[in-house]
Amino acid sequence: MSHDASEFDLTKLPTRAPHSINKEKAARELERLRQELIELQDRLYAENRRSVLVVLQGMDASGKDGLIRRVFSGINPQGVRVHAFKEPTDEEIAHDFLWRVHLQTPRRGMIQVFNRSHYEDVLITRVAGIINTEEAKRRFTAINAFEKLLQQAGTTVLKFYLHVSEEEQRQRLEERVTDASKQWKYEAGDEQKALQWPQYRTVYEDVFQHCNPASCPWHIIPADQNWYKAYAVAQTLRDAMVKMDPQYPQHKADRPK
Repeated sequence: MSHDASEFDLTKLPTRAPHSINKEKAARELERLRQELIELQDRLYAENRRSVLVVLQGMDASGKDGLIRRVFSGINPQGVRVHAFKEPTDEEIAHDFLWRVHLQTPRRGMIQVFNRSHYEDVLITRVAGIINTEEAKRRFTAINAFEKLLQQAGTTVLKFYLHVSEEEQRQRLEERVTDASKQWKYEAGDEQKALQWPQYRTVYEDVFQHCNPASCPWHIIPADQNWYKAYAVAQTLRDAMVKMDPQYPQHKADRPK
C-alpha cells in the first residue's frame, strides 16, 4: 500500500496502484473503511483525551483536496477540522516558522487535517532560495522536536506524501486550463512549478531522510489514481485509530469511586 520513506529515491517508487488491487474492490473497501472511521471518530471525540493529526503533502496537482473529500465524507464534521496552509501573512512571518502551525494543532478528541503543512517551510522555501541548506537542517531538528511534543501530548501524527508522476501532474495542470470545472484551481506559476519537479523531488527526499523517525514515519502513497490514493490513506488512518482504541467514557454513576 504505502512505501517506507527510508527508500529515498522517489524515481524508483511507484505512482500507481499495485496490480493486486482493482478499482471496484478498492471502492468497496473504502466504503467499509469510512464506516469504521465514523465509529472510531465518534469514540475519539467522546473520549476527549487524545487526538489525530493527518499531514498531507505532495506536488501541485497531487490531489489533496479530492482526497480529503473521499476519505472524510460522512464523518461528523464536529470532530474533524481541515486547515490549508497558504503563503504566510505578515503577522505569521513576524514569528518563528512553527508559530502559525502550533495554533492549528488538534485539540483533544479531534481529527485535524493539514492540507500542506509545516513542511512547506523546508520545501518551497528551499526551491525558491529563501532558506539555505544549513537553515533547512536547523528546521528539520525543530520539526522533529515539534512532532515529538505533539505525540507526548497524546496526538497521533500521520504523515502522507502523495506521490504523483511528472506525466500525471502535467496532465492535471493542463486540465486546469482546458476544463471549465477545474479552471478555478489555476494559479499563475503552475507551469513553472511543473518544470521544477526535479528540484522539489530533491528537497522532499531530504525531508524523508531527516524527518522520518520510527515513531512518526512518512507514508508514500501512489497518487496517479485517485481511487487508490483515497483507499490507501483511509486504511492507514483506520489502522492507526484501531491501535489507539478510543473508548466511550463511563457514565458518571458507573465510575469507580
